[in-house]
Amino acid sequence: MDFTFSEEQQAAAEAARGVFADVAPDAVPSPALTPGAVADEFDRALWARLADADLLSLLVAEEHGGAGLDAVALCLVLRESAKVLARVPLLENSAALAAVQAYGGPELRADLLARAGRGEVVLTVAASGRTGHDPAELAVTARQGEGEGEGEGAGWVLDGVQTAVPWVYDADFIVVPAHTAADRTVLALVPRDHDGVALGEQFSTSGERLGELRLDSVRIGARDVIDAEGAWEWLRDLLTTGTCALALGLGERVLRMSSEYTSGREQFGYPVATFQAVAVQAADRYIDLRAMEVTLWQAAWRLSSGAGGALPVSGDVAVAKIWASEGVRRVVQTAQHLHGGFGADVDYPLHRYHAWAKHLELSLGPAAAHEEALGDLLAAHSL
Repeated sequence: MDFTFSEEQQAAAEAARGVFADVAPDAVPSPALTPGAVADEFDRALWARLADADLLSLLVAEEHGGAGLDAVALCLVLRESAKVLARVPLLENSAALAAVQAYGGPELRADLLARAGRGEVVLTVAASGRTGHDPAELAVTARQGEGEGEGEGAGWVLDGVQTAVPWVYDADFIVVPAHTAADRTVLALVPRDHDGVALGEQFSTSGERLGELRLDSVRIGARDVIDAEGAWEWLRDLLTTGTCALALGLGERVLRMSSEYTSGREQFGYPVATFQAVAVQAADRYIDLRAMEVTLWQAAWRLSSGAGGALPVSGDVAVAKIWASEGVRRVVQTAQHLHGGFGADVDYPLHRYHAWAKHLELSLGPAAAHEEALGDLLAAHSL
């Protein structure tokens, strides 16, 4: 077996490191000192650089101007973005494009993939449900109606609410999962500026601007609705795996910050990093990160390759979520402890990483819920 990344995957990661090299984690006001959003929109200049480096079209097929790479390559890039707290909808945009490419119709692919890959159109995904706890696909209903435009055929009408939609105020289209009367899930590409669409401002723990998306009899043409079986489940797994990659990158950077700080700070004439209690805590967090890493690549590989296994791919995703949600919390908590009061200094970036880590942890959900889901899978599939 060969567990090394391909040359193309390594090249994507190297390109990402070059793009993110000059990104400052504290380029916007501190969320600890800002009552609302830390900025009105995402980092447009960085978005343009990502487009120039062909990193927005990473998963787009070559026929549409993309690199034609896979989820592993995307996770390598996301890992680098999290190390600098890059304020861009790279995960949501990339995952939405991948779903359109894999499950969308030819007209939709031709209209959207190349433009979004060049950064001209921004997509996000409403994946939190109505409350953040219930399944996202149950928060919105979809029923078939009459088409709005010429040649569109029967369209769809959407009603419902999705909470905590990331980057929604900057997106051109929102991919919204919705359930039908036949108990199926469809994906609708809803324009942000559209009749019946309303947004309510929300804020994440990291200080980023989120939105509550309210849909009131929103009519969407059939071309912009993906009703293929399994499309939402695949998109949801890709979003989750990408979030695990963000947690890994953030955790790795925070552990490095802890290492640098404890190596430079002295007590009783010795660096505190040489004290056994400090070394043991750092070693435990290193183990967390390695477990987060191996479970991430297993899930990303299953998604990319379509390879079979004793359990469905959702089992590997659940294991990755368990380690990521617990691991990223433990890493930042240990970092705060090892930094002492310095970790709470708003002129030092650690408190920003802590806020982003809490947002990622909440996005992934509690490990106990994923353990229960994994248990159900184990009960349903004999090993």
